[in-house]
Amino acid sequence: MIGHFAYATGSPCPTLVLDADAVPQNDDLLREHLAGVRRRLEAAGKGRVLKIALVRPSRHPMFDLEYRFVQALPDAVDSFDLRGSCGHSILSSAVVAERTGMLPRLSVGSRVRVKVLNNGDHVVCEVDAVDRDTARFTVHFVPPDAIPVADLLITGEPETTLQVDDELLQVSLVSSGNAYAFLDARTVGVKDPEALFAGGEALFRALTRIRAAVTSHLGWPSGGAFPKIAALLPVEQGRIAARAVSVPSWHPTIALTGAVCLGSAVLIPGTVPWQVARGVGCPDGLEIITPGGRTAVAAAVHTTDGVSALSWASVDHKRVTFQGALSLDPSAPVTL
Repeated sequence: MIGHFAYATGSPCPTLVLDADAVPQNDDLLREHLAGVRRRLEAAGKGRVLKIALVRPSRHPMFDLEYRFVQALPDAVDSFDLRGSCGHSILSSAVVAERTGMLPRLSVGSRVRVKVLNNGDHVVCEVDAVDRDTARFTVHFVPPDAIPVADLLITGEPETTLQVDDELLQVSLVSSGNAYAFLDARTVGVKDPEALFAGGEALFRALTRIRAAVTSHLGWPSGGAFPKIAALLPVEQGRIAARAVSVPSWHPTIALTGAVCLGSAVLIPGTVPWQVARGVGCPDGLEIITPGGRTAVAAAVHTTDGVSALSWASVDHKRVTFQGALSLDPSAPVTL
């Protein structure tokens, strides 16, 4: 089996893209197989690659690719989280799928329609630019049916009160693209974006403790990758600063699905993102400022018969670079 690597700018690491038909379909056997893949990656000096995408051409006429995301966890070579998705890995999969013949040649204006098997998302990757080894996309998350915004609230409420150590904190638990816990950074003593981005180990530990309280509150596995967590601050008109935790450390920017989730959450009255956005106004979209750059996201909510529902969310200017291939046969040479 051959694995291919692609890197979406802003992601914590490249994505290893595998042919879904070449791996076991049973989850237990898949975990065992992917543990062997990770050992091969470590032998090749690629142990930092913790994102794995399983893709195949779709047999459904509405889609071009079927995609399943696997988050490798750093605690053990056979430890994985199969529940969530990754937008950066979706884009990496589109680039690799073209390289391996699963898709026709990408061209400006072409669209790759992806069905996410982890959570049922429908994602459209629209090509803005392409050359030999790179492509740039605008990514559209389009639910099969408009989702009532109340259904995006994991606990059914815009804010959830958590006890963390001896403090009570307000967080918003939202699932759109992926599950996230959002908090106002000022509640943990961070007053401005400079302090947010400069925050080191103490801030990381604080957010990790809050995320642990969230998983306990939800009854989710404490060692998994989800929900993710991000601290927010207002910046200026249309801009919010965000600092997010990834696996196993700070996210260099914000996950593509994190941008989608935040862009959706600012449109839900009463949530922490909505409260942070009120002071800076985000009528035509949101620019998210992170330590590693800026991400623009737009989302649309429509109201019918008094029910507000999310219609779509889009993120633009996402660049992906193809990084080569590796034989995953243990007896093969380890050089790329």
